[in-house]
Order: sequence, then C-alpha cells, then structure tokens
Amino acid sequence: MNNQLFYGDNLEVLRNHIPAESVDLCYIDPPFNSKRTYNQIYNNIGAEDHAQAQAFTDTWEWDKAADTALQELLGGGNGLYPHQMVRLVNGLHQVLGKGSMLAYLVHMAVRIADIWRTLKPAGSFYLHCDTTASHYLKLLLDSIFCAKGGEFQNEIVWCYTGPSGARRRFPRKHDVVLFYTKDHIKYTFNTDAIRIPYKELHTDKGTKAKIWKNEGRLQDADIRQQYVEKGKIPEDFWIDIPSGGHISPKERLGYATQKPE
Repeated sequence: MNNQLFYGDNLEVLRNHIPAESVDLCYIDPPFNSKRTYNQIYNNIGAEDHAQAQAFTDTWEWDKAADTALQELLGGGNGLYPHQMVRLVNGLHQVLGKGSMLAYLVHMAVRIADIWRTLKPAGSFYLHCDTTASHYLKLLLDSIFCAKGGEFQNEIVWCYTGPSGARRRFPRKHDVVLFYTKDHIKYTFNTDAIRIPYKELHTDKGTKAKIWKNEGRLQDADIRQQYVEKGKIPEDFWIDIPSGGHISPKERLGYATQKPE
C-alpha cells in the first residue's frame, strides 16, 4: 500500500481498498460542520475535477445517505459498531433529531469505525476539528476506541491569531486535534522525533538559563546539559505553528482549509 494516492469518498476507499490492521497512523482533517462554502483553486485535469473544484460546501442536511448511515449504525454493522457506539448514536438521535448536526455525526461515525478497523494494534489516530462539533466527536471516538480497548491520549489545542469580526463573544482562534490509540498500552509514540528546544532567557547577571516549563522553575544551563540539549516534548497547546492564512507562498496550493506542513 506504499506510495498510493486514492481520489474519492474515503469511506468507499476504506471499505474496498484498505485491509484490516494495516495502518500505523491515521490523521484526518474532515469537514467541521462549519456551515461555510470553500472555493478550491488548483490545476484541473478534466471535467470531473473541474466540477469538484468549484466549491466544498461544509453544510449538512438530513438526506437518504444520512438515514442509511443511521440505520447501519443502529444495526451494529455486524459487530463493527460496539454497543456503546450504538447506544450513543441512538441517544444523539433522540436529542438532536434528524437535522444538520446528526447528519454530520453519522457521516463521521461510520468513517471513524472503519478507520479503527484499519489501524494496526499499535496504531494511532489523530482527528483535526474545531469547537463546532469537537465535543460530539470526542464522544464518538470514546464509544469505539475506548470501548474496544484503546485510549484517549490528548486533546491538542492549536492556538493562532488573526483578524476577527466577533463583537459579542470572544474570537474563536483555536482548533482541536484529538489523539487516540487503538491499544491503551502497546502503541507507538516517537518521543525523540518530536522534541523541541527549551527556550532561553538572560538573567540579570547576563548568564543563560533554561526555562523548564514542565517543572515551572529555572535551572542553570550547566545542570543536566545533555538532557537540555535533547529538548523537551511539546505541550498539548501549540502556539508557534502559523494558521492556514499564514502558509508560506511555496507551500500554498490555493485550498481554503490547507494546513501548514
């Protein structure tokens, strides 16, 4: 499966092309149910691409596809959907009714379940979302990953700044990345690969000191120097990564929800 790119509905790809327990890590940046329309700009290859490139509409309505997904979820999917997930979806149906949010959630639920199926026992899953539906999505993830022996590991908050038209609430300036593992103990986390340098400051005497954020105090730069040079594991809030609006021109492809490398 190396070096392959699939173009189409990810549910169809998952079910027909991705074997069970074959994926080490999955990251998705799905629609957020933001009720916005995003224009896409890229080099079209043919008429089909051109038609799909006009707009991505992140608005959901209850339709036949949503009803089919709901009935599939409530039926258990031949064991794919654990009873915790079935009961959750049934409860959401009763609370939310057949509207936009439930249509979005059943769309996500069937895909999340198939992603769980494709992950290796030591696999990891990252779901990128925002505050629109992150609280519901975490419940869905709990109902399959935790119900089947996995574990919630982190809610990563990606903070950024920029203009805002908000006048009667605080500006919404963060995204959420939910990190789950298929097993609660035996999973891969490449600690050394993600380390970042400790920040430095200059004391009144002009000597350098390191900020040990994890311990909340300063320590002399000569103390445990090897450990300091190795760097630290980043916290679960990210403030040094620019938002999509600040992607460098070399990276920018013209897609409205593109994320920086």
